[in-house]
Amino acid sequence: MLNPLVVGTDEDTHQVTAIISHLIRTGREQGYEEWLHGIATAAHQFQGHLGVNVIRPCNPAHPEYVAILRFDHYNNLKTWLESSVRQEWLERLQPLIEKPETIQTLTGLETWFTLPNKPMKAPPPRYKMAIVTWLGVFFTISILNRLLVPLLAELPVLLRTLLVTGLTVALLTYVIMPHLTQLFRKWLYPI
Repeated sequence: MLNPLVVGTDEDTHQVTAIISHLIRTGREQGYEEWLHGIATAAHQFQGHLGVNVIRPCNPAHPEYVAILRFDHYNNLKTWLESSVRQEWLERLQPLIEKPETIQTLTGLETWFTLPNKPMKAPPPRYKMAIVTWLGVFFTISILNRLLVPLLAELPVLLRTLLVTGLTVALLTYVIMPHLTQLFRKWLYPI
C-alpha cells in the first residue's frame, strides 16, 4: 500500500518532505489542476501538514507535475499517505495520469546516503549519518586546507571562506559522500 521509496521510519524524525510526481495525460491538465487543488485542501486537514508547493511542467510535450508536500513528522505524513481520504483522491487521479505516481520522501541528510540503483527504504540511524558526514567534512577540508587555501591566501578572509565552503559542499554532495556511502554501505544499511 505504501510506496517502498518512502523513508523515515525513525520515531525521532522531524519535518519530512514528500516529493510526488505525476505525468499527466495530454489534454487533462485542467482536470489535474482541479484534482490537485482538491487533494491539497484535503491534505491540509491532516495533523502536521506544513504546506505543499507545486512545480508545474515547463514543457507541454512532457507534462510532469511535481508536488512537494511537507509534514512536521514522518508518522503524520504516513497517516496521510495511507489514509482512506488520500486513496479516494488517488482513484479520481487515475484517468488523468499516464503512469502511477512516484513518491520520494526525505527528512534531511539521508539524501547524501543513497546508494546508486537501490531504492531507499529507511535512512541510516542519525549517529551513523553524523559519523560518515564528519569523516567526509574532515577529509574534504583537510585536503582543501592543504591544497587550495595557500593559493587563495591573497584574498580577503570572507571571500576565501566563501570559496572553500562552497567547494566543500559541492565536493561532499557530488564526489565524497557518494563514495563514502558506498564504502560504508554494509555498516549504514545492514541486512
